[in-house]
Amino acid sequence: MTLYQWFIFFLVIQIIHYVGTWKLYEKAGRKSWEAAIPVYNAMVLMKIINRPAWWTILLFVPIVNLIMFPVVWVETLRAFGKNLTVDTLLGIFTFGFYTYYINYTQNVTHVPNRSLVATNKSGDTVSSLLFAVIVATIVHTYFIQPFTIPTASLEKSLLIGDFLFVSKSSYGARTPMTTAALPMIHDSIPLTKKTSYFNFPQLPYFRLPGFQKIEKNDIVVFNWPVDTVYQFFDRSGRKGVVKPIDKKSNYVKRCLGTPNDKLELKDGIVYINDKILVLPERAKPQYEHTVYAAKNGVSNELLSNTGSTEFNRTYNIRFNSDEQINAIQPYVLNAIKNPDNSFKVLTGFKGIPTTLIAKTGIYAQEVYEPFAQANLTLKSAEALRKNSSIDSVVRFIEKTPKDTSIFPHNGKWTVDNFGPIKIPQQGKTVPLNVENLPLYKRIISTYEKNNLKVQGNEILINDKVATNYTFKQNYYWMMGDNRHRSEDSRYWGFVPEDHIVGKPIFIWLSVDPNETWKNITKKIRWDRMFTTVSGEGEPYSYFKFFIIALLAYFGISFFLDKRKEAK
Repeated sequence: MTLYQWFIFFLVIQIIHYVGTWKLYEKAGRKSWEAAIPVYNAMVLMKIINRPAWWTILLFVPIVNLIMFPVVWVETLRAFGKNLTVDTLLGIFTFGFYTYYINYTQNVTHVPNRSLVATNKSGDTVSSLLFAVIVATIVHTYFIQPFTIPTASLEKSLLIGDFLFVSKSSYGARTPMTTAALPMIHDSIPLTKKTSYFNFPQLPYFRLPGFQKIEKNDIVVFNWPVDTVYQFFDRSGRKGVVKPIDKKSNYVKRCLGTPNDKLELKDGIVYINDKILVLPERAKPQYEHTVYAAKNGVSNELLSNTGSTEFNRTYNIRFNSDEQINAIQPYVLNAIKNPDNSFKVLTGFKGIPTTLIAKTGIYAQEVYEPFAQANLTLKSAEALRKNSSIDSVVRFIEKTPKDTSIFPHNGKWTVDNFGPIKIPQQGKTVPLNVENLPLYKRIISTYEKNNLKVQGNEILINDKVATNYTFKQNYYWMMGDNRHRSEDSRYWGFVPEDHIVGKPIFIWLSVDPNETWKNITKKIRWDRMFTTVSGEGEPYSYFKFFIIALLAYFGISFFLDKRKEAK
């Protein structure tokens, strides 16, 4: 919706309110015209229903107001003596239009000093829950949002299973654009696979002032610009869906290019303004490598010691029963039958647990292949090269373009050799021609909502010939530290500023998806709990201080309660 459309929608709401309540305002000793003045009518209504004036603010906070409207409908009915359960239900399920019936057909009397204390325990519980939901929604929408790392694109900086707190206020909280949505639920209702929002009405983009700007090397949460999937991990066999900006899937990447930067990748190394981008100490970019050891094969233990978790292990296995086959099934990625009826089995980096082998009596012999593919940091690769059992370690570099999956989808660049390109900046003007149009096509037509056409060598924007274009907002270049296993800006281009969600600041829990909850000491990565995302040096866990503070809180509370009982 445009600002004009939103203004008309707002006026319609005010008219609906006035028509349904003006007599009630009179019966409360107010003037009927007071029901017609926007914002002021809400302040007067708060006095009529004997509620604090600051409730008016909540009526204009997107998402929160969806909770407040039913509350105000019910409070209005009760302010005129309609306290029955049927009145409450009618007020809610008619979306407030029950007040029309009261306004025009019922001779009600205003109760100015009615008690606001719940008359029963269930009412008190509902009031408490509503208040908790409102507070949580405000915090979730404008201050702090929990977030989970679902993919390995930022390994080893952030790991799959890290649970983060994302600061919305660091870069400035973005007010919700999708105003009709369930609170604290992103794009689909859990277990139902149904969308949690309505596309109408939509607010224009607006961001509150932030404490800082996005800097190079910041880890940033943003809405995936090209998201058209129904569910994050289900992208096949379904027709795409167009989502509002703030309901697109949340991604987390590292910002490598900020507005007006010149960005280029040379053999996988990022250059900004013709200089190698120096990454922070905690950033551990990984690249695909081939490790060779012809004599004794590549030791999987040696690969594990580098910290790599992205390589495969091979076993020769003989089965004696279906029970044995079923037992190892969860660990198998692939299996090939050998001529002697044994199987060559491929697993993840954890392999098959030795306890399982011993328990089931399976014959399983691990095979060290003469070469292995592994995802390694440059530091780990260099350490392997110095090992006497390793012949060589070769980093994969994609030099020749193979397809058009790489932005701007013209078959010109690869994931390792890309650019140079200029990151668009708000207010900056670039020359426009059919050669560079693929870089800016999506910006002009989708992100900045212009009508773009190409007729021969002419570019038309909003039916006018254009030889240049001025950007309406800032853009960023986001990439994963896991360079060859990250779906990022190299595939879909620039991230608009209106897609920015926030900045991860804190890991409050981290669980290893490769371990079971039976082995909780390894399932929970205790050293990552209560660590900061940014900062210099290795992450430091503040978990023990949290436990001490928690114990102190309960201890003091227990002492004060006992003291109170004694008095």
